[in-house]
Amino acid sequence: MDLGLKDQTAIIVGGAQGIGRAIADAFTCEGVQVGIVDCARDMDGFSGAVRQADVANFDEVKKAATELASHFGKIDHVVFSVGIGSGKVGFPFLNVAPEDWLRVLQVNLLGAVHTAQAFAPLMQKGTSKGRSLLFITSVAGQVGSQTDPPYSASKAGLINFMQCVARDLASDGIRANALSPGMVKTSLNRSVWAASKVEESYEDWAENKIKRIAPLGHWQSPEEYGAMAVYLASVQAKNITGQTLNIDGGQVMHS
Repeated sequence: MDLGLKDQTAIIVGGAQGIGRAIADAFTCEGVQVGIVDCARDMDGFSGAVRQADVANFDEVKKAATELASHFGKIDHVVFSVGIGSGKVGFPFLNVAPEDWLRVLQVNLLGAVHTAQAFAPLMQKGTSKGRSLLFITSVAGQVGSQTDPPYSASKAGLINFMQCVARDLASDGIRANALSPGMVKTSLNRSVWAASKVEESYEDWAENKIKRIAPLGHWQSPEEYGAMAVYLASVQAKNITGQTLNIDGGQVMHS
């Protein structure tokens, strides 16, 4: 299948590791020029354009966006793949103090707002077909997960914000969607286990949880999100906008 992405540009915000890095690699394999914006210094062999920024700082994100637009000459696609947890177990939510919410909302939700605010005006100047924004959210944002209420609420807000972006940019020919992971073995997933302070090893805890909550009973991999991300950016998905797609083993089903 020809995805029609060759020679386009994609910026992955949060692309240093995990799902974001898998998405960056998937775009690269399609002949896309890829840039990464991340607070990390170690890009693990990535040879493309890199700009460091804290997504919670709008000035830093805007500076990175301006520099990357100048570097590439255009920006066709932007992926926001950033997420942190509170480090607390919110079961019940009273376990998580109000001050524990702030950084999570600043990164997960305002970080996405900063990204859209910084990159969308630059994308509006473009003329290439198929421009898109993609926000990586979570199944936790759809089911009110009690594991980490600040994380769940931030991801729910991100889904709603994505829909606003999709409506506002449709007349510019720019699509916006969200991709919702289920259970993926990442540092964020491991932090949930650590915060739970259970006696089980991470491997046992993870295997028991995935069998309990996902009908298909197995993990998802970062590469699956990379494959879907490039599809959603492609001409094959030209009529898909304002949607949240779950790759979660059946964990979240809407009737």
